Amino acid sequence: MKKIFFIVAFIATGLVQTYAQDKSPLHVDLLTHYYAIKDALVASKADLAATHAAEFVKTAASVDAKNLPDANRTLLVRDASAIASVKDLKKQREYFSAFSDNMAALAKVTKLGDGAIYRAYCPMKKASWLSKEPAIKNPYYGSAMLTCGKVVETLK
Repeated sequence: MKKIFFIVAFIATGLVQTYAQDKSPLHVDLLTHYYAIKDALVASKADLAATHAAEFVKTAASVDAKNLPDANRTLLVRDASAIASVKDLKKQREYFSAFSDNMAALAKVTKLGDGAIYRAYCPMKKASWLSKEPAIKNPYYGSAMLTCGKVVETLK
């Protein structure tokens, strides 16, 4: 009887770990890497933005196809790869615009995390970005126009 209980507990533990691993890359890591790229651009740190973008690409490649459809994966990897491939802050910020639009599209069809995701818009750049907080920290202009923009949508 003890052996049967042990076997059932062992199998249940394995299933829970497998489920948690399947959910973690999409729900935590992709959004975490996106936010890290955004924060690096806010701080005007091109090298850091490139590093986090490269990590995003690696993570996206490891996410199960049922959690990240190939069409979304292709666009996000393309955008993040572009950010990772250059060290020029201006170019990274240009690539970040499409990257943000594609992340927002994914966030609208898939739950990426437990908290709210705020979509902010910069009228000067005519571009949006995602944030975990409603406070505006503009990744397109950094300290030059840190608070330029407004929250236009809250994604749950």
